[in-house]
Amino acid sequence: MTEILRPEQYEEYEQFCQTHPRGGFTQSSRWFSVKNNWKGEIVVVRDQSGKIQAGCAVLIQKLPVIGASLLYAPRGPVCDLADRPLLEQLKKGLDQLARQYRAYQLKWDPEVLASDTQVAQTMREMGFWLFAGPEGFETIQARFNYHLFLQGRSEDELFQNLTQKTRYNVRVARKHGVEIKVVGQEYLDEFVRIMQTTGERDGFQVRPKSYFARMLQALGEHARLYLGFYQGNVVCGAIATNYAGKTCYVYGASDNLYRNVMPNYLMQWEMIRWAVETGCTLYDFQGVSGNLDENSHMYGLYRFKKGFNGQLDEYAGEWNYTYRPWVEKLVSIALALREKRKRH
Repeated sequence: MTEILRPEQYEEYEQFCQTHPRGGFTQSSRWFSVKNNWKGEIVVVRDQSGKIQAGCAVLIQKLPVIGASLLYAPRGPVCDLADRPLLEQLKKGLDQLARQYRAYQLKWDPEVLASDTQVAQTMREMGFWLFAGPEGFETIQARFNYHLFLQGRSEDELFQNLTQKTRYNVRVARKHGVEIKVVGQEYLDEFVRIMQTTGERDGFQVRPKSYFARMLQALGEHARLYLGFYQGNVVCGAIATNYAGKTCYVYGASDNLYRNVMPNYLMQWEMIRWAVETGCTLYDFQGVSGNLDENSHMYGLYRFKKGFNGQLDEYAGEWNYTYRPWVEKLVSIALALREKRKRH
């Protein structure tokens, strides 16, 4: 039985999402409060006893003028993707949602490896088409992620598993008296300050303070703001999530000062410790570039994460189902023109 949930039923879905292997913080109903410029809906499939078997939290963005909508399920759906009948039943509920909101497209990007040919075949047979890019940042979610699978190892075992250089850098930070603290929202101004410094240095746009505030508020105990202090100065910071057995390093920043005392290495180690303490199976460093050329401007990020001795995984990308091809074509043209204007 397929059902579009009412808000008063969301807590039942939360319990399902938090315990499912494919659950994640962007599929949580709490994520709707973060993306407050989108509308949110949740579709589920129940078994004969009424228990949720599959779910999909969907963000809905209405396009001005055209009146059509985009349905986007970040890292969704939450279900066994090998169970095709279940997936098809869930899709019927999403089709109903598409009719309700006059959607032109459904987009989802589950954490499915690019090498998983079975899921790819199922998606194509269901009418989805794939969008991916070579560097991995062309999609909404990063396509290449660096993962540290914890495998029940202790802190000591994980520390010994780090590369020699990374162990050394963690010790350098400790030796110099760097302190990593979990802090409250009263420190968000400092976090945004060093985020802006990082954005200017690395060439990316920084989200406003209000976004980070909503994220910490909405996710509650599932999110932490970390700051690194050296000689009384805030020198690095991060926002990490801990949800459905996975700890994710979502946002990170560092000042241009005192980088020689290696605060970022100690901060990563403290977040890994949080993952171990809470029984997580995975520490997700999140996105890196798929271009592993050492001369690439993004290679430094990969080199830093690689020091924690995990593995690089390539996801397939975004699977799209088109309901209204002519609208999709108009949107594609508009986006291409916007990108062209940006370059000029």
